[in-house]
Amino acid sequence: MTTTTKKKGVSRRSAIQSVLGVAGVGLMALPKSSYASPVQPLPTREPVKITRLETFLVKPRWIFLKIYTDAGVVGLGEPLLEGRALTIQTAIKEIEPYLIGKDPRQVVHHWQAIYRHAFYRGGPILTSALSGIDHALWDIKGKLLGIPVHELLGGPTRDRVTVYGRARNAEQMKQQIGLGFNTIKTGVAMENPARAVETPGFINYAVDNFASLREAAGPDVNIGIDFHGKISPQTAKVLIKALEPYQPMFIEEPVQCQNVDVMAEIARGTHLPIATGERIFTKWGFREILEKGAASILQPDLCHAGGITEGRLIAGMAEAYYAVVAPHNPMGPISLACGLHLAASIPNFLVQEQVSLGDGYLKNPFKLQEDGTVMVPTAPGLGIELDEDQLADKIGHDWKNPETYDPRDGSVVDW
Repeated sequence: MTTTTKKKGVSRRSAIQSVLGVAGVGLMALPKSSYASPVQPLPTREPVKITRLETFLVKPRWIFLKIYTDAGVVGLGEPLLEGRALTIQTAIKEIEPYLIGKDPRQVVHHWQAIYRHAFYRGGPILTSALSGIDHALWDIKGKLLGIPVHELLGGPTRDRVTVYGRARNAEQMKQQIGLGFNTIKTGVAMENPARAVETPGFINYAVDNFASLREAAGPDVNIGIDFHGKISPQTAKVLIKALEPYQPMFIEEPVQCQNVDVMAEIARGTHLPIATGERIFTKWGFREILEKGAASILQPDLCHAGGITEGRLIAGMAEAYYAVVAPHNPMGPISLACGLHLAASIPNFLVQEQVSLGDGYLKNPFKLQEDGTVMVPTAPGLGIELDEDQLADKIGHDWKNPETYDPRDGSVVDW
């Protein structure tokens, strides 16, 4: 028996490896038809090294990252920090010497090294730079193995992801529903910036606008409302109570997210779900939110909170508290792809934010389905490819954060 096997060129050891998939565990995970990447999967034991990192500003306000390897595989990431594009580019340039020559497949190890060796840990600059790097490393790993990122995370738990649109008035609401969205987000309608204590007129104006959206949408469309952290606790409590009859899907950032104790107090005072997370970083930041019951919908931004690696851990923490996850994403299509893979791999996903499905940026943009969803990518890595030709006229921007002031007295207000 042994002699026959050897004549055919198959040893007992190689036969066992073939069954277990040691040399390419992901190659049987999906039909070949779903492998869109021209890069051939690489056996896991073959050496691979990072050779360089490249960032470029992309209109309207984004940053894209490419991590190159000596295997010819390039990973994509989106390390955005709104209004601080040059700062993030510098941060990534400072991290680059650590990554050059390293194996990109040690994703979690690199996350730990970049985060912990900084000594001064956390903060939006470090975690935003780290997030984009994390995206690209997962993209590389998936491409090398020939499988999508969500398979590496244990998924899929679903094959499509609900995404939401945006509307400020009834006309826009009808347009968004006509496009196929069945979940919409809006903001607090106001004629002037909110003051610490507001008038009945302010409350009525905001509530009447939301009521018009509800009337236009009907009872079968979910409508979330974003306070954007710019409403005071005193006014937020009154406004939330007045909105309750119209049953918003959630109240997002009812107060400044750092004011966790007050947010928890507000959560206890209403039956409406409280959502927060776009300005919370890493698992350590979300721990307090969960422990104090400040929100039941977590909105980690995968471009800020620590990337896919940290997003998966945050989702696990949320599940232990019976909370759900709705990733924040007013960014580009790379960020959206990351959110879709996370959504596919977790059981407690709610809805995914988006502002671009990739038209003008990706060779194969995402498509909104009739049921208000986007299909989970099935190609290797993040499953997307940039359209360099269409990107050519979108390179470079000087976007800055709005500087907003109260027209009544010139004082600074949040935007």
